[in-house]
Amino acid sequence: MRMLIVGAALVMMTSAAMVSLVMAEDDDAKGAQKLAMQGRDDYWHCLAREYSRDSNQGLSEQDFGRSVAGACPSERQYYRVALLDYLTTQYPAIDSGAHLATANRAVESAQKDIVTAFVKHRPPAK
Repeated sequence: MRMLIVGAALVMMTSAAMVSLVMAEDDDAKGAQKLAMQGRDDYWHCLAREYSRDSNQGLSEQDFGRSVAGACPSERQYYRVALLDYLTTQYPAIDSGAHLATANRAVESAQKDIVTAFVKHRPPAK
């Protein structure tokens, strides 16, 4: 009887430890996702400020693209790192190089979207 009680206690402790571990991993993933989304939002807001600068009025698409590529360096790096952390947390079996490539494509996509909006919404050349 005593062995049965000890065995049951060990099973419950192991189950509780496993649940705690899964919850901690879940919290890590949610935290990483939240930071990645915050990084994305911060980067987009910074790019939006760059988009709306009066000094960009007469720029060509290429010049504006170069300007955007160099803009917001700290926000861009934070977004890249936060997204990389999220992807690594969410998909640990995938090579980190693939995650880095995905994060870099996300940054490039944001830049491309801002340049596209700039081109579509600028006043026609006189």
